Amino acid sequence: MDKIKVAIIGGSGYSGEELLRLLLRHPGVELVAVTSRENAGKRVGDFFPRYSECDLRFVPPQVEEIASMAEVVFLALPNGLASQYAAPLLEKGCKVIDLSADFRLRDPAVYEKYYKMAHPAPWLLSQAVYGLPELYREELRSARLVANPGCYVTSILLPVTALLREKAASPRGIVAMSMSGVTGAGRKVSLDYIFPECNESLRPYGVTGHRHLPEIEQELAATAQVPSVTMNFLPHLVPVNRGIHSSVLLEPGEGKTLEDAREALEKAYGQEPFVRVLEPGKLADTKHVTRTNLCEIGCLYDSHTGKLVVSSAIDNLTKGASGQAVQNMNLICGFPETTGLLIS
Repeated sequence: MDKIKVAIIGGSGYSGEELLRLLLRHPGVELVAVTSRENAGKRVGDFFPRYSECDLRFVPPQVEEIASMAEVVFLALPNGLASQYAAPLLEKGCKVIDLSADFRLRDPAVYEKYYKMAHPAPWLLSQAVYGLPELYREELRSARLVANPGCYVTSILLPVTALLREKAASPRGIVAMSMSGVTGAGRKVSLDYIFPECNESLRPYGVTGHRHLPEIEQELAATAQVPSVTMNFLPHLVPVNRGIHSSVLLEPGEGKTLEDAREALEKAYGQEPFVRVLEPGKLADTKHVTRTNLCEIGCLYDSHTGKLVVSSAIDNLTKGASGQAVQNMNLICGFPETTGLLIS
């Protein structure tokens, strides 16, 4: 297997650390650069003692230098900043996998509404392929720019798109309540995320206008082949390091039953390496998926309300971010899709 030279721009955050965990063990990859302005010159293996075998040193994020070394570049950068690197890297022939939100939304006006800034590179939106392999696998194989999905979004899209595709559920009246571990907020010092504030606490946030909402609605509408989807998305912060659990309430499709819903899930994911449809009566548990690239899905019918209840769990840093990014890299580089991802 020929090794692909890869670089990480923004390697000192949680997503960057997770990329290190996966790429250092990937048999088809040579990691040639990891950037960090603040930590430039420091040995990566000293900053992350878990990966003491890594002798690379953090370097400043200089496009010319990175492009001269790497064929594939992961951008683990804040929204708005990532696109400033994506454009010149693409011009220099690199393939780019962006973990920010800069290329997920197809409409720059929607980006401006939810991210409170004008889109920095709208001309690239038509080139970006949405990086959910279970939905866009064939398009990803030839992609040069991959928009890696949001973590909450992945946990909701995987179960719900399968149901909408087979009309086992209605696109109207969807309610999703999701709970995320604290690493979802990133590695930053903020009062809301220090241990005494998070521990023994469960709280909602962003229950109106969360930034992931338009991304979810965009992809659900595309799957359901309707002009738009309007839904409730209720995210919560829970005192665990890793993991997302989403509970989604849906109206069954006309004349559809729980058995139809389960058949839709099995049809979509029966052969997928990273989605596990649970046995009847079982619901998802983050304990079963942390530090893996798996999504676990369960489905019940509530006869009292007439609703489908869908339960899914992922690791927000793996299938919700860096693991999915590596899965996308495998597709665009021609590796078997599971390469480097069957570890924990």
